[in-house]
Parts: sequence; structure tokens; C-alpha cells
Amino acid sequence: MAEDKILLADDVELFLELEKTFFRRENVELLVARTGLQAFDLTLAEHPKLVMMDLYMPEMDGDEVCRRIRATPEIAKTPVIIVTQGGRDSDLQRCREAGCDDILLKPINRHLFVATARKFLSVVDRSTPRVMAQLQVHFGVNPQVLLTDYSVNLSTGGVFLKTDNPLPLDTPLSLEFSLPDLTSPIRCQGRVAWVNAAENASKPLLPPGMGVQFLDLSLEFMYAIREFIKQQCLMPNW
Repeated sequence: MAEDKILLADDVELFLELEKTFFRRENVELLVARTGLQAFDLTLAEHPKLVMMDLYMPEMDGDEVCRRIRATPEIAKTPVIIVTQGGRDSDLQRCREAGCDDILLKPINRHLFVATARKFLSVVDRSTPRVMAQLQVHFGVNPQVLLTDYSVNLSTGGVFLKTDNPLPLDTPLSLEFSLPDLTSPIRCQGRVAWVNAAENASKPLLPPGMGVQFLDLSLEFMYAIREFIKQQCLMPNW
């Protein structure tokens, strides 16, 4: 399957945040531009699914790059996210007038950063293997006050929780759960990706509950989940 291309322009911190979170474990090719002119040229040549760039860049600022993208028919609909420092009104106005799709502020909140990127991408975790798994999962908006329910299935992209009181769509969550062969519990952030209501369930074969998407799963924990899934797939079903 062909990789989706994401263009990151100018900001090293931006690249590192993406590199160590969601994109490293997805089928994504990262393109990097160090100047605004390079960002435009790469967008035109490579047609990335998403452009994420700093407002202030050498050769050409991000708002000017965005204007040029919007004025070029072949790439005019490319989603563009501009990152800017501090949220000054004049900078925000520049971003809006350039026609960008979203604005992120520094210092970057990693979870918001990844969640914002996901809005504009077709990259999802549904294609990753998912196995039935009844695991006790602690979760909640406040990491100091966690609720407890049980999972129904699990993948490296997320978990479906059986619960009579699902949280609203896009609610950010702290998660904690254990795997049989893992010495320490898995802890990460997530968000409510979809809800299976008790009435008019979108997936009648599943109980009431919610699908939770992992946002910042570390490589160590991702590999642990992969190994767990592999073992479950190898187990006889009689």
C-alpha cells in the first residue's frame, strides 16, 4: 500500500514531536523542508496529504507559502496547518487571511498536535490487526481520578471499551492497562474516536461502549501490543 506523504516545514521541534508519536508507527512518509520556498516546491512536486509548517521561515513565510498553494490549482485543496509562537493577534490574522485549515500555537501540546493532524489525514488504525481481548482498563479525563471498565478488542491503534456510560466524541483521556507478559502497565493518552450507543447502536454486534484511539503510544508499548496480538492470533480457537 502506498504511503501517505506529510510535509513538515522548518520547525525541528515539530518534526520530532511527529516522529516520536503517531507517524512513526503508521504508513506515512515524512517530507522535510527547511525554507518556505522548499515547502512550496515539495508540495507541488510530491502532492502531500498534509502540510504542517511554521509561520516564520527563511526565504518565504508560511502564510505566503499557503497563499501560493491555494493559488495553484494542482495543490489548492492540500490541507495546511500553520504553527506560530504565542498566539499574537497579528500572526493569527496572517494565518487566517492566508487560507490555512488550522492553526497550532507554540509551545506545542503533543496530544493536540497529533489529534489536529489526524483530522486531515486518511491514515487510520482500522487496517491494523485487532483481536478480542478482555482487559481491565483504567481511563478518565482526570488522570488522578480514573474509571474502570473492560476492553472488548484491542489493536495498536486503540481499544474498544464496554461501558454503559460512554464519554462524548473527541473527549481526551488518560489510559492505563496491563498485558499478561508485560511487567509494567501501559500508560498513554487517547481520545474517544466513536461511540456505540445502547440505542441505535452503529455496530449492533458490539456491546454499548466507545472506541478509544491511542494518541501517544510509545514504541515500547506498541511493540508489546503487537506481540500480544501476534500471540492471540496464533492461539488455537478450540
